[in-house]
Amino acid sequence: FQDFDTGHPAEGDVDRSYDPPLRLENRASYPTLRPPLPLTQEPSNASAASHEDQASRPKLRLLEDLSEAGGGAGGPHQKLALAQAIRRHQLRKTCDKYQPSVANRLLSRRQVSRVYVEERSRLLYCEVPKAGCSNWKRVLMVLGGSAVSPGDIPHEAAHNANSLRRLDGYDRAAIAKRLHDYTKFLFVREPFERLVSAFRDKFESPNSYYHPVFGRPIISKYRANASRSALRTGAGVTFREFVQYLLDVHRPVGMDIHWEPVSQLCNPCLLRYNFIGKFENMEEEANFLLRSMGAPGNLSFPHFKDRNPLAERTSSRITQSYFAKLNSIERQKIYDFYYMDYLMFNYPKPFKDLH
Repeated sequence: FQDFDTGHPAEGDVDRSYDPPLRLENRASYPTLRPPLPLTQEPSNASAASHEDQASRPKLRLLEDLSEAGGGAGGPHQKLALAQAIRRHQLRKTCDKYQPSVANRLLSRRQVSRVYVEERSRLLYCEVPKAGCSNWKRVLMVLGGSAVSPGDIPHEAAHNANSLRRLDGYDRAAIAKRLHDYTKFLFVREPFERLVSAFRDKFESPNSYYHPVFGRPIISKYRANASRSALRTGAGVTFREFVQYLLDVHRPVGMDIHWEPVSQLCNPCLLRYNFIGKFENMEEEANFLLRSMGAPGNLSFPHFKDRNPLAERTSSRITQSYFAKLNSIERQKIYDFYYMDYLMFNYPKPFKDLH
């Protein structure tokens, strides 16, 4: 066994040794850090998804226990719990089809490097940038006792505070125990919208990290007759240039977590998440999760936006306007890049001409 280097840059977490999609580590001397349950085939109808094995959701209250909080059959909490069962079923069905042998693979530290641990509440959270991760880190810090309120935690502290520990920082036995015993959750976002949100944040606003580290090599490779100023600062990357970089098998600079597919970032086929939230319904689903796992009643998921607060949030309308700048071939290639995310998390095709 050879441990992966778990050090990460302060911002961006550039991975210049980025693995191709769906490649899993298989080191014979690594301990048996396997998912607690095998991937099994289930009936295809949605109602069958609500009868999942209880072991796949260790801390969340079960659907049939939520009638009081949800106001009886068909209440809002029951509907949210049923939505979770359907999402887990969709994820498992996709994993069975595209990664059928994943349950027999061994797990590397790298594959849990984006997972944060909150010991008091026994939570494992996989960070998905541009899907509410800053506010989720704030919530975890409050649950862990290092802050009183999410509103008290600045953006930099949420991302750089030592109070949040990553799962890859534990020894191998502790990693295995937490993967088996703790509630694992993540929040995802429509892939095209997440991509546009990342581009706007990192390239259209001043940024002392992304402009020199990503902007300069992108402009140098993809812009003909680039000005000296652009080559020096890396500012002004266009969306098409960014897309060229993203789709290039010989990228001039490595992958970044802000636009890495969730299927690779969080390894959902291997880690078997208990709760799959969606950014599009963030506040309701986040608070449902907090109530279900017994968080203090005065703790709610914050909805403030502290990165470029004056800029309009990236919406489906804004996303469509960016992708309208591309041709159908480019849109198809980006859809192919995020294809597993679309399948795993059941997002519809964002353009009618995609196949």
